[in-house]
Amino acid sequence: MDSRIATIARYTLLEALRTRLAALVLVMLVVLLAASYFVLSISVIEGTRFQAGFYAPGARFACVFGVVLYVLVSVTRESNDKGFDVLLALDLPRSHYVLGKLSGFLGIGAAVAVGAAVPLVILAPPVAALQWALSLAFELAVVAALALFCVLTFSQLTLAASFALAFYLLARSLTAIRLMSAHPLSGADTFAHQAAQLVIEGLALVIPAFDGWTRTAWLVNEAAPWTDLLQLAGEGALYVALVTTAAMFDFYRKNF
Repeated sequence: MDSRIATIARYTLLEALRTRLAALVLVMLVVLLAASYFVLSISVIEGTRFQAGFYAPGARFACVFGVVLYVLVSVTRESNDKGFDVLLALDLPRSHYVLGKLSGFLGIGAAVAVGAAVPLVILAPPVAALQWALSLAFELAVVAALALFCVLTFSQLTLAASFALAFYLLARSLTAIRLMSAHPLSGADTFAHQAAQLVIEGLALVIPAFDGWTRTAWLVNEAAPWTDLLQLAGEGALYVALVTTAAMFDFYRKNF
């Protein structure tokens, strides 16, 4: 890795510590863990499975929300403080800036995934907890790259946050939408339905189906085959590369 990219990545990680991102994520996870113990107390049988089933999806969404919010706020604050101007005045290639920030955000996402998986070591089999943590790290890598793309492309923080969260919610529900589109109750032969189905299938080609990532079923039923984790790693790397390329393309055509 280029030394300038590594330097930007290191300062991005240091910024996360100074802005108390770790404290925010820790508070969210502790609240969820405490709530899971309430679920355990009211469970008649298999309380640990119910506890893991409650904690895991909540922790997943909390981690996604925290990472997306941090990426958006971090880059926006740097832009408002004229950090872009200072960096570009140093004859720093814009691609180095994007790759450096992305590397830092990927490191943050990996650390958050590990922290979220720590309680699962005692609530689920260790192998399943490890698979869940790895999958969450892949998922956070994709949403971090997406958030970086949004904040570099859109001029308003609200618009960038709305797009990133809408993308994530669509990715989580895309499989269900495809099933409903493929098996409608009525109007399957209409032009409107066929056009909508083409649009949905087109979206499925460019949007990851996050409902198959970081599954709670791995924790409460049985661990996933490791080949599935390898496939998720490949998909995650592909989406991160595509989104990062799009972010660089848009960043290079902007004037500061």
